[in-house]
Amino acid sequence: MSVKLGVFLDLRNPARWARPWDRHYAAALEAIEEVERLGGGGAWVTEHHLFEDGYVPQPLTFLAAAAARTTEIRLGTAIVVAPLRHPRHIAEEAAVVDLVSGGRLELGLGAGYHPAEFEAFGADVDRRMADTESATIAVRDLLWGGTLRPPPVQDRLPVWLGHQGPVGARRAGRLGVGLLSTDPALLDPYRAGLAEAGLDPAVARMGGLVPLIVAEDPERTAHRLAPHLAHQLDSYARAKAGDGAPDPVPSDPSELVSEMLRPDTSGLAVRTVEAAVDLLRERSAGLPVEHLYLWGSVAGMPDELVAEHIGLAFGQVAPRLEAA
Repeated sequence: MSVKLGVFLDLRNPARWARPWDRHYAAALEAIEEVERLGGGGAWVTEHHLFEDGYVPQPLTFLAAAAARTTEIRLGTAIVVAPLRHPRHIAEEAAVVDLVSGGRLELGLGAGYHPAEFEAFGADVDRRMADTESATIAVRDLLWGGTLRPPPVQDRLPVWLGHQGPVGARRAGRLGVGLLSTDPALLDPYRAGLAEAGLDPAVARMGGLVPLIVAEDPERTAHRLAPHLAHQLDSYARAKAGDGAPDPVPSDPSELVSEMLRPDTSGLAVRTVEAAVDLLRERSAGLPVEHLYLWGSVAGMPDELVAEHIGLAFGQVAPRLEAA
């Protein structure tokens, strides 16, 4: 199975480095065009609400714009927060994006975690796992059942679940959808779920984010990235803590530099081309991986670092990964 290497965008525009929103979105679309020009395999976006830096709230709407600017690259959601939307709304919007892209959508669904988001949409955060499962069944059946009007281009539009634990992995298998995770520990429960559904475990397909930035000079890049990564990590920590909770201890940028350069880091890695190829081979070894995607930008990182990263990742890393 060949691995498609893609870019992952969250469209954050932090106040400290903010630029006009129209320019910010235009730059993101231009980055996707460049990834396609270089032969990249995908562009993926995710969903969040109420983040002060504008974390993309409507991923399928954005992918419709990306579809109009591209012709070959796969377009994916990682993920749409399923409990916040009616399943028919998800399925119909996905079908439209598939139509305008010529059949290039990969639809990832997930449960979410941010309590304020659920409150804003009148959803129950405590029911998010059950609601995600029922929504996935409904969306899958609508997209695969041939009853939507207009229908998607793809007869079995790829549907994924973004679960990161064994229970969720088994659930993805039972539903016959892909698993957006590259955790080797989840392969067996995922295959077990496929077998429970009467499916051949050989149809297993996995994909996911590899937090990686490719650079000519990783140490220099890590120092420049540190404040941007600190912003990203701190915003996630505040969201997980919820409203009314004390602010988490801020990240230390100097410590983050060391962490990014550590060979065994579990967080964002900054690597040369050769080291990046090795890391991606390691993350996909022995797994039925179809898609890997890298951060395109980290919380407003400088455009020149974005350009260098995309040029190296898709001009040099992706061809070597494909050849392997």
